[in-house]
Order: sequence, then structure tokens, then C-alpha cells
Amino acid sequence: MSADTLTPTTPTPSDPGASSPSVGTLASIAGRQLLVGLRFLLAMTVVLGIAYPLLVLGIGQLIAPAKANGSMVSVNGTTVGSSLIGQNFTGAKWFQSRPSAAGADGYDPTSSGGSNLAADSAVLAKQVQDRRAAVAKADGVPESAVPPDAVTASGSGLDPDISLAYALIQVDRVAKARGLSLAVVRNLVESHVESKVLGFIGQGGVNVLELNVAVDRLAG
Repeated sequence: MSADTLTPTTPTPSDPGASSPSVGTLASIAGRQLLVGLRFLLAMTVVLGIAYPLLVLGIGQLIAPAKANGSMVSVNGTTVGSSLIGQNFTGAKWFQSRPSAAGADGYDPTSSGGSNLAADSAVLAKQVQDRRAAVAKADGVPESAVPPDAVTASGSGLDPDISLAYALIQVDRVAKARGLSLAVVRNLVESHVESKVLGFIGQGGVNVLELNVAVDRLAG
């Protein structure tokens, strides 16, 4: 066979005399890797658990401090609520929020949620019927004039807004209870209509807490 002919080779076993890494060497390598992992974990904890939240908090306080702090509403230095969370108002002199199914008695910010009643539920139908009759009686309007949000709870149970239609049917009651003219209260309602999202999404609602604070201030 010529010198240019390729001949198959067979692998030779490892040298039986070669020494394997000692236990001490392996432990040293594992220790270094563990130290690297712990350093990385510590660095990410500082960056993502401390630095990043502080950065976001700082930006929020700089750009929109009121919203960053929960959109709290204060009267004479006393916090009366958040414009983001609906609450219950009782009495003829207040604009009423929409019904709530959050918690046993409603309006529980620690138990946000809807009623979970199906659209064909007899219980829901009875609730809507009773609420419609109660609203119509309280506001002196026919039941056909009562808007849907006056008789149904929102999905969160903590919707801070009501529709303009619901606010307007309450004007007469609030004006009489406050001793104010209908025109003044109506103008106040219309001045509190919020803009649509991006100018075209949804309907412009009225924030109940902010409206009640304004009417209370107006009435003195």
C-alpha cells in the first residue's frame, strides 16, 4: 500500500496513569462559581429591587406627584378619599355613586370585584328592578330615565365615575337639599365631565368624589 493511502485509526483509551481532579480542586471550582452567582444575585437585587423602584418613584414624583401618591383628594388639609376609588355617599345633598358589589356591604377597597351574577340571573334582575325604583323615587324621575350605571355595579365594584346622564338626574335633588339653583348645580356637573381617553375612547364620565367636594365647597 502506498504512503498516500489513508489507514483507519482506532481511538486509544485515556492514559490510565493520568490523575483526575482532586476533591479539593472540584470544591474550589464550585466555590468560585457559587461566589460569582451570589455576586450576580446581590447585584440584581440592588439594581432591580432598590435602584429601579427608586428611579420609577422619583420620576413619578417629578412628573405627576399627585397621581404617584394615589390621586388623593383633600379638603382643608384632611384626606377624604382617592379620585380613583369609588365610595358610598348617603343623604340627599350628595351625588350618589353607582352600586357596588365589592365586599359584603359594597365599596370595600380590600375586596374589589363584581357580583358574578349571570345576565339571566333572577337575583340580578330583582336587584336592578329594586335599584331602578329606588333611584327614580329619590330623584323624582320616571324609571325609564334611570341610566344603566345607576342600577348596575361595575366589574371592580369601585368605579369612581358615573355617567353624565346619571349625574344630571340627581341635579334637582342635590340643588334642593343644598339650597342652590338648578342652573348652578347643572353647570357644576357639566364642568366636571372628564375627557374621553385619547379624546375618542369611551364616554366622558363624572368623578363623584370630586363633584361632591366641589358642590360642598360651593354650598359653603
